[in-house]
Amino acid sequence: MEFELITEGLQFPEGPIAMADGSVVLVEIKRQTLTRVHPDGRQEVIAELGGGPNGAAIGPDGAVYVCNNGGFQWNEAGGLTLPHGTPDYYVTGSIQRVDLATGEVTTLYSECDGKPLRGPNDIVFDKDGGFWFTDLGKSNGDVSHVGHLHYATIDGKKILLARDGMTTPNGVGLSPDGKQVFVAETQTGRLWEFDVAAPGELAAPADMWTAGKVMGPLPGYQLFDSLAVEANGRVCVATLVNGGITSFDPADGNWEHYAFPDPITTNICFGGDDMQTVFITCSGTGKLYKARWPRPGLKLNFNA
Repeated sequence: MEFELITEGLQFPEGPIAMADGSVVLVEIKRQTLTRVHPDGRQEVIAELGGGPNGAAIGPDGAVYVCNNGGFQWNEAGGLTLPHGTPDYYVTGSIQRVDLATGEVTTLYSECDGKPLRGPNDIVFDKDGGFWFTDLGKSNGDVSHVGHLHYATIDGKKILLARDGMTTPNGVGLSPDGKQVFVAETQTGRLWEFDVAAPGELAAPADMWTAGKVMGPLPGYQLFDSLAVEANGRVCVATLVNGGITSFDPADGNWEHYAFPDPITTNICFGGDDMQTVFITCSGTGKLYKARWPRPGLKLNFNA
């Protein structure tokens, strides 16, 4: 696949959003900012978020909603920036709202049912205006939290635990009809597909052995990061180690891989008039790429 470098020097970019004006809004996890990248590659900080801003999405009110994982420690190795462990300043994770016009930051959620959010990671809005998000958890030495899939509303008044006990849930997305939610687990390399019964509620499994449909893992040692969905329902998962994007067909589990020049390729989003322009965050090298995808992506429920 041919691709074009838009900008570099980003500090672990993630959560790209293709905006109507042709710019890309993304987070820089290490820099702790929400940043706009203009079509000419110019970078503009929208807001200082603190912690570790991770996934981002436009809500029904035109604001950006950010999953903040609370922060990482950082290493530099082999020309790559690598997150690891939990920093001394970490308190908890959170869901933040950013007003694009003013840069004002509001924290909506930092706990669910009295338990702190550990490491919110990725987010997607449904047609009702609520959002699904993953909490990957945090890891520190010998201790690693189990992860969760949550659902919440933008008024800060309702947050639900939809599924617990997951292993590093990362990317999250919805099928074109909104009847399935997809979750990519990083460490297991599994892509889960769950049926949605209602906003924030997964359908009851048929039995204890069929909690959801699973795609992957891929051959060898490959890990999953964030994801986006194509208009035809295929799920495009950012793939670590074997850096690139892997597109899965939920109908039969078949997949195809598109390589990008960074083993820490973390996210993809679709944009452009025909939704075949993709923007790829290559986080280890701090770069944002642009390419033409062979098929159109799914239009998200909200944009700005």
